[in-house]
Amino acid sequence: MVSVLPFKIFVVEDNEWYGELLAHRLGQNPNHSVHRFTTAKACLEQLGEQPDFITLDYSLPDAKGEQLLSQIRERLPGTEVLVISGQEDVSTAVSMLRQGAYDYLVKDDNTLDRLWNIVGKVEQQARLRRENTQLRQQVGARYGAAQALLGEHTTMQQVRTLITKAARTTITVSVNGETGTGKEVVAKAIHFQSERAAQPFVAVNMAAIPRELVESELFGHEKGAFTGAVARRVGRLEEANGGTLFLDEIADLDLGLQAKLLRVLQEREVTRVGGNQAVAFDVRLMVATHRDLLDEVQTGRFREDLYYRLLGLPITLPPLRQRGDDTLLLAEVFVRDFCRLNNLPPRYLSESARERLLDHPFPGNVRELKAVVELATVLADGEQILGDDLPLRAGRILVGVGSVLSLREQTTAIVQQCLDEMDGDVLAAAARLRIGKSTIYRMIQQQELRVG
Repeated sequence: MVSVLPFKIFVVEDNEWYGELLAHRLGQNPNHSVHRFTTAKACLEQLGEQPDFITLDYSLPDAKGEQLLSQIRERLPGTEVLVISGQEDVSTAVSMLRQGAYDYLVKDDNTLDRLWNIVGKVEQQARLRRENTQLRQQVGARYGAAQALLGEHTTMQQVRTLITKAARTTITVSVNGETGTGKEVVAKAIHFQSERAAQPFVAVNMAAIPRELVESELFGHEKGAFTGAVARRVGRLEEANGGTLFLDEIADLDLGLQAKLLRVLQEREVTRVGGNQAVAFDVRLMVATHRDLLDEVQTGRFREDLYYRLLGLPITLPPLRQRGDDTLLLAEVFVRDFCRLNNLPPRYLSESARERLLDHPFPGNVRELKAVVELATVLADGEQILGDDLPLRAGRILVGVGSVLSLREQTTAIVQQCLDEMDGDVLAAAARLRIGKSTIYRMIQQQELRVG
């Protein structure tokens, strides 16, 4: 929960009566903490209190407005300063605004009302910044290496080590793993442990964007660049400026756009669709895919030069079925968190439930496990989750067992069986298996699955 802190205001005014008037008006808001000063020296001595807002009289007995404003901006660049003066000199107002003043008010009958409105706007902006900072800190704590990727299996310990190393630099990171293994979680963990944690984290799933819109999505477009472009749109590269851009399912990027992306990454500047002005950007890039990118290069579906540009530090996530008892550890965490978030009494996995979870191959990996145990928590009649509460269908699980089918062939058979049961409905099959619909569409395009 985001806490509400008092909005601290300094009123710097040498006129005793007018200073009391300003302080009284601003103090009518119970969330305002107002402190009055009559000299520049007294104000400077208390800047360590870090006020959120300062009203500054232009003419003080021991300093001019420009001098005090300059010192305040140097020591507290995030604090807004409003200059209030009896002078209507336009050049003075322009000078103060150029120096960084939030606004310049002339003392008249409307000053108090205008001051009240300005403080309201600044307070709202400060509150949003404070909430954003607190929420980022909470998200950062959530995506610490240990919290983000639970598990005691050796492979997960190695993954957490690589996350910590990646967070120390801005090296490009390429994450590989099956659907549902937590590739975006890895990217977030690296971002929120890095020096860019306070900056944007922008995630884009390349498989979920229609091909004709990918260029605009990444690079942005100018008004009128194409039919429907009714206004300028900033692309994801610009949106992530200063932070991290995560491109999921990078192997789905069209070959023509791969060349454009490579040029943009090399030049570190982007030109919006329909525009001619290059815009510089600074992003930390991470990519992910469930495919083997080197195989994609060898088959001509992915550019070799872009492959080496994106390779950076590779991190491979193991499928859940290879992580042993991590399945039970994760299941218990998911049950506990679900009960807490939904105000349910604690639930526990029975021995039969634990055995069923360990026997299931989980083609949807951690994402499937989370969906299964959350539903089981709802279905359970008592404090124990029984094996029968788990929505796992043995007929689909056992496809290929006892044969010499490869893991990929078994996964394909499972998806095919579910697709047949749903009469070819891709969305329904994806929902039942807890996998992305783009995964099924891709398997159909590659003729691994049949429909109809």
